[in-house]
Amino acid sequence: VQLQASGGGLVQAGGSLRLSCVASGRTLSGYGMGWFRQAPGKEREFVAAIKWSGGSTAYADSVKGRFTISKDNAKSTLYLQMNSLKSSDTAVYYCAAAPRIITSSLGRLASYNNWGQGTLVTVSS
Repeated sequence: VQLQASGGGLVQAGGSLRLSCVASGRTLSGYGMGWFRQAPGKEREFVAAIKWSGGSTAYADSVKGRFTISKDNAKSTLYLQMNSLKSSDTAVYYCAAAPRIITSSLGRLASYNNWGQGTLVTVSS
């Protein structure tokens, strides 16, 4: 599956952005789709994920209540609505796909074997 992420940009603290990730190449049935981020000098970390079939979701504690992951089956598109952004949210955001994933593994980076190119989110304080 090929993934194309977009929607990053520069936003002031407290603002909002919505990221999109278009998937192509195969049906997403049975896949988990996730958002990860990597800040300068830090390791890539889990943000949020969703099971394409059924819609179970998982969130990192740092974004719960502020970020919402969703999907549009007809458009094969994954979204990440980010509200109340903080400077600590500044990072390159990646969408990723994991085949045959179980719900308890949605937050595991190693579960994902398809990655998009990343989109930069910069939050100014």
